[in-house]
Amino acid sequence: MFKFLQKWSAVQIITVGFLLIILFGTLVLSMPVCSADGSSTNFIDSLFTATSAVCVTGLVVFDTSVHWSLLGKVVIISLIQIGGLGFMTIATMISLIRGKKINLKERLIIQESLNQFDLSGIVKLTRQIIFMVFIIEAVGGILLSINFIPKLGPVKGLMYGMFHSISAFCNAGFDLMGSISGQFSSLTSLYDNTFVMIVVSLLIILGGLGYPVILDFLENRRFSKLNVHSKLVIVSTGILLLIGFVFIFLVEYNNPDTLGSMNMKGKLLSSIFQSTTFRTAGFNSIDLSLARESSIFLMIILMFIGASPASTGGGIKTTTIAVLFLTVKDFLIGKDQIQIFERSISTEAIRKSMVIFFIAIFIVIAGTLALSLTNPQFSILECAFEVASAYATVGLSIGGSPNLNIIGKFIIIILMFLGRVGSLTIFTAILSINIAKKDKNIKRANGKIIVG
Repeated sequence: MFKFLQKWSAVQIITVGFLLIILFGTLVLSMPVCSADGSSTNFIDSLFTATSAVCVTGLVVFDTSVHWSLLGKVVIISLIQIGGLGFMTIATMISLIRGKKINLKERLIIQESLNQFDLSGIVKLTRQIIFMVFIIEAVGGILLSINFIPKLGPVKGLMYGMFHSISAFCNAGFDLMGSISGQFSSLTSLYDNTFVMIVVSLLIILGGLGYPVILDFLENRRFSKLNVHSKLVIVSTGILLLIGFVFIFLVEYNNPDTLGSMNMKGKLLSSIFQSTTFRTAGFNSIDLSLARESSIFLMIILMFIGASPASTGGGIKTTTIAVLFLTVKDFLIGKDQIQIFERSISTEAIRKSMVIFFIAIFIVIAGTLALSLTNPQFSILECAFEVASAYATVGLSIGGSPNLNIIGKFIIIILMFLGRVGSLTIFTAILSINIAKKDKNIKRANGKIIVG
């Protein structure tokens, strides 16, 4: 590790690391060899695509299958993999392959990037994560290639299977269906393909649960033996999936532009799939621009919540909203301690959840207003959808991204970066708040403030 980095905090290194990877991806994607027609892609569109890939978002200004060459697609899926695993996890993998020892500073950066409490066993955890991710993506790729090989041949079919498996597990939402079913069509042509819809949904859910939860489940195998974090993640994820499924199924059931024209199988599959994907992934099996406004509003809420900590997804995270919900519930019934699964939730976790929630609310509101002012051709709901999708690194769009002006694209780029690296992480890295020790130990008298 370079000596000057020793003075940097873990969050500063993570932030700058992601920026450098995005810049490198931008420069490569702007090269003529990366576009299908052999022409250079302008800087802002290359930056938008690289940011979307590294931040595992899925918002695009060009159809991935049509605009980019084979090399361009390889670059994009590589950026997605780096973004999904985290650059420090990739760096650790390279160091382990080379037989290099991981020093304390590097372990601290890994701990921060994986959002872990304990430093002990962090290298072992990283090794397990790498192995698990590659196994899941390989199995997913083989399963999906079963669908693609009969239509595209063995080589291209396997490539399509692996691309969509990595994109789904990393919750990226990039697809190669444009050359098959029309540009920006995502997986709409496969809405009634039970096999593909289920496999992609499972990959998205696994990626969105978080690495620690999957490893905890593999080790203990029973819900009762899981730790509190894993239980809370699984329960909150299940509740959100159910809410999304029921709402979309009921509200869009008779909408002729979405579920209305489908048979019962298609309605159920699309409702399940959309409930899964609009929280984290960015694939779609129906034309979201034709969905009812109430459905779009719910999508914005679920996108805002997003996936779980230490996962490939974004948003404020399922545990954050769960902690806030439990705090309100226990306050209303008069409990002194916030409890879940016979354990109390620390004051630090509650305070951090509140900070994350209000920072995110501020960013989404500010981003929506900024996008609305700079792109007046879009309604406020369309702007809110695009902003929530970018900040939560979801990647769904109702027609906005390809039609944004340069300022609008920059706004979305910033939001995607904030969402992936974490707004709290970035603000900490920028501000580097260090309260003097003498101030830390001072206890001030309580001041009475009337609220509510």
